[in-house]
Amino acid sequence: MLPLLPAQTHDPPTCAQLIGSAADANLVAQLQSGSEAAFRTLVERYQDRIYRTVLSLLRSPEEAEDIAQEVFVEVYQTIGRFRGEAALSTWLYRLATSRALKNRRKARTKKRFAYFTSLLGFDNDVLHEVPDHAHPLALLEGQQQLQVLLDHVARLPNQQQVAFTLRHEQELSYEEIAAVLNTTVPAVESLLFRARQTLRKHLQSHSYHV
Repeated sequence: MLPLLPAQTHDPPTCAQLIGSAADANLVAQLQSGSEAAFRTLVERYQDRIYRTVLSLLRSPEEAEDIAQEVFVEVYQTIGRFRGEAALSTWLYRLATSRALKNRRKARTKKRFAYFTSLLGFDNDVLHEVPDHAHPLALLEGQQQLQVLLDHVARLPNQQQVAFTLRHEQELSYEEIAAVLNTTVPAVESLLFRARQTLRKHLQSHSYHV
């Protein structure tokens, strides 16, 4: 069985991350010069990560697609004002999580529940016919367990839910999550600790390793 909540660790920058940062800096320069090819590269490089992050927060493939598109449109329209105070990926995650949470606040409870049950794919359409759009946590055992887990994750306070999603689904480092949330690494550690404690309390009667 896959462990739900791995041990807390700090992640030093890897060689791949350093190379990625340099590639992003070059990409930003091309975007700011108006390169259409650079914009296509941006979308190809980040669309899957942004989509899955939004999907984790909204539970609706349709809404996640819309929000992801809005994120890239906003980047296209405002890239000229990007000054590199944060990494390009950090900026994208900020836009994605901010838009997703704003969208969720506006959504009606009934509509959210309908999308949630649709995502669980009781007819298996959503989870199995389009693998690229499957929720990452669908790798856990069974749709019933998935429903319980997603329900409790969705009840976490917004910042805890974003931190949990970015850490355990996007596998961002503590430093990257702190940058996205515009906070400190200790604050991220606290958010994740509280999220794990809450999930342990609610899931202790289920067969998860927490």
